[in-house]
Amino acid sequence: MKTYSAKPHEIEAKWYILDAEKYTLGRLASLAANILRGKIKPEFTPHIDMGDFVIVINADKVKVTGRKETDKIYYHHTGYPGGLRSITFRDQMKKDPTVIVEKAVKGMLPHSSLGRSQFTKLKVYVGAEHPHEAQKPVEYKPVEKLEAIK
Repeated sequence: MKTYSAKPHEIEAKWYILDAEKYTLGRLASLAANILRGKIKPEFTPHIDMGDFVIVINADKVKVTGRKETDKIYYHHTGYPGGLRSITFRDQMKKDPTVIVEKAVKGMLPHSSLGRSQFTKLKVYVGAEHPHEAQKPVEYKPVEKLEAIK
């Protein structure tokens, strides 16, 4: 029995919608990263970009638990000496909530050229509107846990 490895020309990408209002930030990012990597497909091959496109809507309504709203801090560096900048979760939500979702998903993807190409398939929007109706995206429904067989 030989191991099956998917080829790039055999992959068909679909478009999925995730509503950020239904999830906490980490669970949303984990689900989006799994779809972007292609782990939801039975023919998953780790070294090939076989993931689907993900549209995240309502990024301004994403939730966090505990005191993360005031205590979570996002850092970036300007590139100049002494250029380390920080912003809290609450302030970043007011400024640009899409950055929060993008950073969370990017951190869960591989830190390589493969992960960078998978990240380009993520589209994040503040409201419920998005310009991808022509691609006929469907709302992703994760598989529920199966009840124990009696």
